[in-house]
Amino acid sequence: MADVVRAVMALTCALGALLLAGCGAATTGTARPLQVTDVERELVSGYFADLNEAGGQGTTEQRDLLKDTQHPDFRDEDCELPAGTIKVQPTMSTLRLDPAWTPPGADEHPRGVVLVVAVTLTVVQEGSEIGSQIGSQHVVLLNGKAYGFAPCVN
Repeated sequence: MADVVRAVMALTCALGALLLAGCGAATTGTARPLQVTDVERELVSGYFADLNEAGGQGTTEQRDLLKDTQHPDFRDEDCELPAGTIKVQPTMSTLRLDPAWTPPGADEHPRGVVLVVAVTLTVVQEGSEIGSQIGSQHVVLLNGKAYGFAPCVN
Protein backbone atom coordinates (compact mmCIF):
# COMPACT_ATOMS: atom_id res chain seq x y z
CA MET A 1 0.00 0.00 0.00
CA ALA A 2 2.86 2.36 0.79
CA ASP A 3 4.18 1.87 -2.76
CA VAL A 4 0.84 2.97 -4.20
CA VAL A 5 0.78 6.09 -2.00
CA ARG A 6 4.35 6.96 -3.03
CA ALA A 7 3.48 6.48 -6.72
CA VAL A 8 0.43 8.74 -6.42
CA MET A 9 2.50 11.37 -4.55
CA ALA A 10 5.25 11.23 -7.21
CA LEU A 11 2.70 11.58 -10.00
CA THR A 12 1.05 14.52 -8.25
CA CYS A 13 4.43 16.25 -7.80
CA ALA A 14 5.35 15.65 -11.44
CA LEU A 15 2.04 17.09 -12.67
CA GLY A 16 2.48 20.11 -10.40
CA ALA A 17 5.99 20.71 -11.73
CA LEU A 18 4.74 20.53 -15.31
CA LEU A 19 2.00 23.05 -14.58
CA LEU A 20 4.45 25.44 -12.94
CA ALA A 21 6.92 25.13 -15.81
CA GLY A 22 4.26 26.32 -18.24
CA CYS A 23 3.65 29.46 -16.17
CA GLY A 24 6.92 31.25 -16.84
CA ALA A 25 7.30 35.00 -16.82
CA ALA A 26 5.88 36.88 -19.79
CA THR A 27 8.36 38.30 -22.27
CA THR A 28 8.11 42.05 -22.67
CA GLY A 29 8.14 43.76 -26.04
CA THR A 30 6.08 44.01 -29.16
CA ALA A 31 5.76 41.31 -31.79
CA ARG A 32 7.09 42.44 -35.18
CA PRO A 33 7.07 40.76 -38.58
CA LEU A 34 10.30 39.26 -39.88
CA GLN A 35 12.49 41.82 -41.61
CA VAL A 36 14.84 41.61 -44.56
CA THR A 37 18.46 41.41 -43.40
CA ASP A 38 21.31 43.55 -44.74
CA VAL A 39 22.86 40.46 -46.34
CA GLU A 40 19.62 39.65 -48.15
CA ARG A 41 19.30 43.28 -49.26
CA GLU A 42 22.84 43.21 -50.70
CA LEU A 43 22.20 39.95 -52.57
CA VAL A 44 19.07 41.41 -54.18
CA SER A 45 20.68 44.73 -55.13
CA GLY A 46 23.70 42.81 -56.49
CA TYR A 47 21.38 40.66 -58.62
CA PHE A 48 19.93 43.76 -60.30
CA ALA A 49 23.35 45.42 -60.66
CA ASP A 50 24.69 42.30 -62.41
CA LEU A 51 21.61 42.16 -64.64
CA ASN A 52 22.03 45.78 -65.72
CA GLU A 53 25.78 45.40 -66.22
CA ALA A 54 25.22 42.37 -68.46
CA GLY A 55 22.59 44.33 -70.40
CA GLY A 56 25.13 47.09 -70.96
CA GLN A 57 27.45 44.50 -72.52
CA GLY A 58 24.81 43.25 -74.94
CA THR A 59 21.87 40.96 -75.56
CA THR A 60 23.86 37.72 -75.47
CA GLU A 61 25.54 38.54 -72.16
CA GLN A 62 22.27 39.49 -70.52
CA ARG A 63 20.45 36.41 -71.79
CA ASP A 64 23.29 34.21 -70.50
CA LEU A 65 23.03 35.86 -67.09
CA LEU A 66 19.25 35.45 -67.05
CA LYS A 67 19.66 31.74 -67.79
CA ASP A 68 22.36 31.35 -65.12
CA THR A 69 20.29 33.14 -62.49
CA GLN A 70 16.94 31.52 -63.32
CA HIS A 71 15.69 29.72 -60.21
CA PRO A 72 16.98 26.11 -60.43
CA ASP A 73 13.50 24.63 -60.01
CA PHE A 74 12.16 26.64 -62.97
CA ARG A 75 14.92 26.35 -65.56
CA ASP A 76 12.89 24.03 -67.76
CA GLU A 77 10.13 26.59 -68.25
CA ASP A 78 9.58 27.70 -71.85
CA CYS A 79 10.47 31.37 -71.96
CA GLU A 80 10.79 33.71 -74.90
CA LEU A 81 12.84 36.69 -73.77
CA PRO A 82 11.95 40.14 -75.10
CA ALA A 83 13.97 41.52 -78.01
CA GLY A 84 16.84 43.77 -76.92
CA THR A 85 17.97 44.16 -73.33
CA ILE A 86 16.30 45.28 -70.15
CA LYS A 87 17.29 47.75 -67.48
CA VAL A 88 15.78 47.15 -64.08
CA GLN A 89 15.73 49.84 -61.42
CA PRO A 90 14.57 48.40 -58.09
CA THR A 91 13.13 50.61 -55.37
CA MET A 92 14.96 48.90 -52.53
CA SER A 93 12.89 50.62 -49.84
CA THR A 94 9.97 48.42 -50.98
CA LEU A 95 11.89 45.13 -50.59
CA ARG A 96 9.94 42.72 -48.41
CA LEU A 97 9.47 39.01 -47.75
CA ASP A 98 6.75 37.27 -49.76
CA PRO A 99 6.59 33.72 -48.33
CA ALA A 100 3.19 32.84 -49.83
CA TRP A 101 4.10 33.65 -53.47
CA THR A 102 4.25 30.98 -56.14
CA PRO A 103 5.28 31.65 -59.76
CA PRO A 104 2.39 31.94 -62.23
CA GLY A 105 1.26 28.48 -63.30
CA ALA A 106 3.26 26.75 -60.55
CA ASP A 107 1.75 24.59 -57.85
CA GLU A 108 4.55 24.95 -55.33
CA HIS A 109 6.42 27.68 -53.51
CA PRO A 110 9.99 27.93 -54.84
CA ARG A 111 12.76 26.69 -52.57
CA GLY A 112 14.53 29.50 -50.74
CA VAL A 113 13.62 32.87 -49.25
CA VAL A 114 11.20 34.70 -51.55
CA LEU A 115 11.38 38.48 -51.66
CA VAL A 116 9.54 41.01 -53.79
CA VAL A 117 10.52 44.54 -54.75
CA ALA A 118 8.96 47.28 -56.85
CA VAL A 119 10.90 47.87 -60.08
CA THR A 120 10.92 50.06 -63.13
CA LEU A 121 11.73 47.85 -66.12
CA THR A 122 12.88 49.48 -69.35
CA VAL A 123 13.33 47.63 -72.64
CA VAL A 124 16.23 48.86 -74.77
CA GLN A 125 16.64 48.00 -78.47
CA GLU A 126 19.60 49.18 -80.51
CA GLY A 127 20.49 51.77 -77.90
CA SER A 128 17.00 53.30 -77.68
CA GLU A 129 14.55 52.92 -74.84
CA ILE A 130 11.36 51.62 -76.39
CA GLY A 131 9.20 51.20 -73.31
CA SER A 132 9.05 51.22 -69.52
CA GLN A 133 6.81 49.55 -67.03
CA ILE A 134 6.50 49.68 -63.27
CA GLY A 135 5.75 46.43 -61.50
CA SER A 136 6.98 43.91 -58.97
CA GLN A 137 9.89 41.53 -59.34
CA HIS A 138 10.38 38.41 -57.24
CA VAL A 139 13.86 37.28 -56.27
CA VAL A 140 14.61 34.07 -54.39
CA LEU A 141 17.66 33.63 -52.19
CA LEU A 142 18.88 30.06 -52.13
CA ASN A 143 22.23 28.81 -50.81
CA GLY A 144 23.67 32.32 -50.66
CA LYS A 145 22.77 33.26 -54.23
CA ALA A 146 20.00 35.40 -55.74
CA TYR A 147 17.78 33.82 -58.39
CA GLY A 148 15.05 35.34 -60.47
CA PHE A 149 12.41 34.50 -62.99
CA ALA A 150 13.22 35.68 -66.52
CA PRO A 151 10.90 38.39 -67.86
CA CYS A 152 9.19 36.27 -70.49
CA VAL A 153 6.99 37.76 -73.18
CA ASN A 154 4.90 34.59 -73.61
